[in-house]
Amino acid sequence: MPTVSVKRDLLFEALGTTYTDEEFDELCFEFGLELDEITTEKEQISREQGNCKASGASEVVLYKIDVPANRYDLLCLEGLVRGLQVFKDKMEAPRYRRVSPASGEPQRLVVTQETAAVRPHAVAAVLRNISFTQDRYDSFIELQEKLHQNVCRKRTLVAIGTHDLDTISGPFTYTAKPPADICFKPLNQTKEYTAASSWACTSHLKHYLHIIEDEPAYPVIYDSNGVVLSMPPIINGDHSKITLNTKNIFIECTATDLTKAKIVLDMMVTMFSEYCAEPFTESTESIAQLLTKMCLRSRATGAGDQIQVEIPPTRSDVIHACDIMEDAAMAYGFNNIPHTTPRTYTVANQFPLNKLTELLRQDLAAAGFTEALNFALCSQEDIADKLRKKISETKAAHISNPKSAEFQVARTTLLPGLLKTIAANRKMPLPLKLFEISDVVLKDETKGSPGFEVIHGLLDRAMQLLEVKPARGEGYHIQAADDTTFFPGRCAEVFARGESVGRLGVLHPDVVSRFELTMPCSALEIDLEQFLGRRTAEALLTHQVPLQEIAEHTFVALQESPSHGDAPTSTKTVFGDLSTAAGLRALDAFLADKSYIEGFLVSCADAHVLAAIPPGCPPPPALCHALRWYNHVRSFPAHDLPPAQSRYILDEEPAAVHHAAPCARGHAGDDDDDDIDLFGSDDEEDRTAASRLKQQRLAEYAARKSAKPAPVAKSSILLDVKPWDDQTDMGRLEACVRSVRMEGLLWGASKLVPVGYGIRKLQISCVVEDDKVGTDLLEEQITAFEELVQSMDVVAFNKI
Repeated sequence: MPTVSVKRDLLFEALGTTYTDEEFDELCFEFGLELDEITTEKEQISREQGNCKASGASEVVLYKIDVPANRYDLLCLEGLVRGLQVFKDKMEAPRYRRVSPASGEPQRLVVTQETAAVRPHAVAAVLRNISFTQDRYDSFIELQEKLHQNVCRKRTLVAIGTHDLDTISGPFTYTAKPPADICFKPLNQTKEYTAASSWACTSHLKHYLHIIEDEPAYPVIYDSNGVVLSMPPIINGDHSKITLNTKNIFIECTATDLTKAKIVLDMMVTMFSEYCAEPFTESTESIAQLLTKMCLRSRATGAGDQIQVEIPPTRSDVIHACDIMEDAAMAYGFNNIPHTTPRTYTVANQFPLNKLTELLRQDLAAAGFTEALNFALCSQEDIADKLRKKISETKAAHISNPKSAEFQVARTTLLPGLLKTIAANRKMPLPLKLFEISDVVLKDETKGSPGFEVIHGLLDRAMQLLEVKPARGEGYHIQAADDTTFFPGRCAEVFARGESVGRLGVLHPDVVSRFELTMPCSALEIDLEQFLGRRTAEALLTHQVPLQEIAEHTFVALQESPSHGDAPTSTKTVFGDLSTAAGLRALDAFLADKSYIEGFLVSCADAHVLAAIPPGCPPPPALCHALRWYNHVRSFPAHDLPPAQSRYILDEEPAAVHHAAPCARGHAGDDDDDDIDLFGSDDEEDRTAASRLKQQRLAEYAARKSAKPAPVAKSSILLDVKPWDDQTDMGRLEACVRSVRMEGLLWGASKLVPVGYGIRKLQISCVVEDDKVGTDLLEEQITAFEELVQSMDVVAFNKI
């Protein structure tokens, strides 16, 4: 949302009322705005550039107000005050009308055919007999800048030019000429330049050069005497610049979008027409009270409940009747709408396919794969040529009027997106193991997908989680298949319950090379929709995690209660007695946000706690977290597990506390008198006392844990800072970059990297604290050195 900064005292003077900060915040909320921040210019500079830069800055209180992105009429003080005044019934909504000049002859702007290839549209208007003060003048210039950044899209769609009409004479001509044929004095300059060299005099113009610099002819506006008014969208001429003494303003907007040009011109004219000798006139017609508050004049038509609403030129955001209803509700006050009970009652439930995919995502990530999220639209080349297919064979859904070659069709497979993700990250350390669960668009029910080797293990794990046995018929199996996307003889088709659900295999070298990859790739793609309507998708999904080990499964041959070396056989643990429902509930609560007992990998700690669960008594389905952990840990072999870091099993008799050790436990001393039964007692008579002791120690443990400082999330960032040309002082540029100081930012090594034609860019590394420093803030600070820095790019971003 755009943010408007206004001086508090000037705002209250225009409103005719003084508010407290809380009262004005409430007024903004009622009007649909948000008071984002209360600050001063000095405080802003001190926070962004340091106290030394803030000396001498103004301490006038500023209100920063967030306005909706489509309310261009609220981007300046004048529009904001007018809207609030009408909302508070202190003035009627103005009605704008065009006034003919005293001479009776309106000004004309002639558009020639030469502009058709550059910026084909132009509109213009005149504000007559306007009175400027310094504050009004500053607001006028600031509105131009905000419109340029907002609806004008940094002058690419629309460029605004304002001129002192008394220094020029019409009619005006908008044409296009070769750069060498255009000669004029740019704004605030003392000598004339040609169009090709005019930007050399002002560094900030370089941000807009890319819009027309490759065009053979540049757009230009002349008056009847041949004086250059402006060279849009780059710069105005100095001859017609406006000042505080200007009385008549000629406003011109050149554009590639005529609708946007009209909106921008309306905003410029209507916002400052109140300062003219004859501003807008007011109507005496009866208007609806609520819509009047929102600057929408209305009247009853007499035909039933119909109301005729007049949309002023300031409200370009009103394009449908629902926009008028929204304004009526806003004027009435959302807080004033009474609460009512719905006439019908429904029970919300997650879409089964979404629930299934979310559950599967968690376990695929636990298997060591990173999830990718790519666009659903792609180019025809991605799903056809690069995959060695013909576009006619893919039966893809085509976009009728694509805006870009990158988004021509809806993807029929997830593979191109994953390969492009790998290509963009091919400098990352190998192996790269990615997965994606998302939608594809197909014209028929033919669904194809790939995978092999390491991917084969992922297929087995996915089917295990979906409770599909490795068998023909009601289970799943794979069989050889031919697919031009895959290497011959290295492709298999996946069948589940007799239906083909996907493919896996090694990608053909041609496919890999067309995605600019140099390493072999294997891929798996399966259709999860085939598993809906089964017991897995409907019954077990209500228990959060669909994991129950199938006895006939052949992934890992384990007995019902595996013996992990000399793992303890006691059922008493730090979670309680796992032979009881209370102990299993405590274990389930512990595993609610954890995958394992310790850390992020399975270890002997998991094996010990698993052995404490009585054979043949797995956690019930209601304890979904414990059941998920139980089935997962049982799939691992009993040997070669990392040692446990702490002890979780409580022996029947006191024993010494075990520290980090392998799975085969060391024997404790025979005569240890310390009582380590933390949460219970074997004596039935002391059960109440033991419960109190357990709660006390749990509270002490929680207090110690909360006192530990949270880890600080940091990232390592590699930046490319590009200069304007080969004449830029790179030493000075680096010094300016390193002068950017803020809490949580540490600059590292740097080097100069050749780009071409003698130009070098600065490549510099830094370490940032994620909560304090963002790349957007870094870019804003670095590109502020606009005389040296052309742009800044993030080359690499790695979490530490």
